[in-house]
Amino acid sequence: MASRSKDQTVSVVMPVHNALPFLDDAVRSILDQTHRNFEFVIYDDASTDGSTERLREWAAQDERVRLIEGEKNLGPVGSSMMAVDKSTGAFVARMDADDLSHPQRLELELRVLEANPAAGLVGTMFDIIDDDGRQIRTEDHWRLERKSAFLPFAHGSIMFRRATFNRIGGYREECIFWEDQDLVLRMAAEGDVLVIPRSLYRFRQWRRPKLSDSQNERVENAVDLMYRCVACLERGEAYDDLLESRDHQPSRVDPRVFVSAGSRLLWPGGRPMLLGRFLRRGKLGFNARTASTLVWTAWASVSPGSLRAFLRMLLRQRNVRARHVHSAREPVRWSPAYPRSTASPSAKERSVPLDLVRPADSR
Repeated sequence: MASRSKDQTVSVVMPVHNALPFLDDAVRSILDQTHRNFEFVIYDDASTDGSTERLREWAAQDERVRLIEGEKNLGPVGSSMMAVDKSTGAFVARMDADDLSHPQRLELELRVLEANPAAGLVGTMFDIIDDDGRQIRTEDHWRLERKSAFLPFAHGSIMFRRATFNRIGGYREECIFWEDQDLVLRMAAEGDVLVIPRSLYRFRQWRRPKLSDSQNERVENAVDLMYRCVACLERGEAYDDLLESRDHQPSRVDPRVFVSAGSRLLWPGGRPMLLGRFLRRGKLGFNARTASTLVWTAWASVSPGSLRAFLRMLLRQRNVRARHVHSAREPVRWSPAYPRSTASPSAKERSVPLDLVRPADSR
């Protein structure tokens, strides 16, 4: 077998923890890319479901696969950093272990970054699929028009410059469960963030919850912190001080936390039963945010099918209004709703060892 090149332009990085039964499809979608000259660095984060053994088979079949087996579970932030640390390419493409990449994804993303030196990161529009691979939501073009700190692309779809990643310090443990959003917000403070307005990625939402009940409160607190940090940005303030305060265990959390959690169960066909938890833990008040969350959680628990139908109608209307604006094939520059100088963090620098064509089978 030929030795692996140590000077690849592109590295694909994929942290893995218990990714069966979707792991094979995810790996295959990367190995079948039209751009073939890359290293595929997979960090197995102490899997216990047979993922490790399956990855060993892939590494033996294709010399581009470089498997690093972790003995201790590092979690989402630590495993993501480890995968990037172990890669070598000047451009790093992220991949998630239960998702799918379109065959032309790497080719088109690399073309965008090479043609736009001011861009530090590119992502793509995405579809959402369920456990069986069925499409349950298509790309949301309206997100490209929305002035918001929330991303219009999936984390697993991004490709970024290693130099920019190093300069901002990479993923931060303080932002666990929203480390992807924090990373991109800081990337946007350093350079352009571009979006390919085509669906080149399929993001999977599971019908069954990924997290145990014991983790729910931890995740709710993390998402509440995210909303508080976004509020800082909307006021024109940086949020590093909020991260350093370590006041991350509130007794009550932002009502939107429960809509965010419930949506991940609702779209793949689940029935989110979050009304009681919202009443116990939500920051309740006589305001529109509380009222809308109360309606959403009650509706989701009583009739999730009709709620899905209603939301699909709203999304369809939004996309019809936005599609004509982004019908061009050029990448779209995305920026959150604040000046670059506002969000630039005081992160310590750390060392870490176009002309687009529409894919023939895209929708």
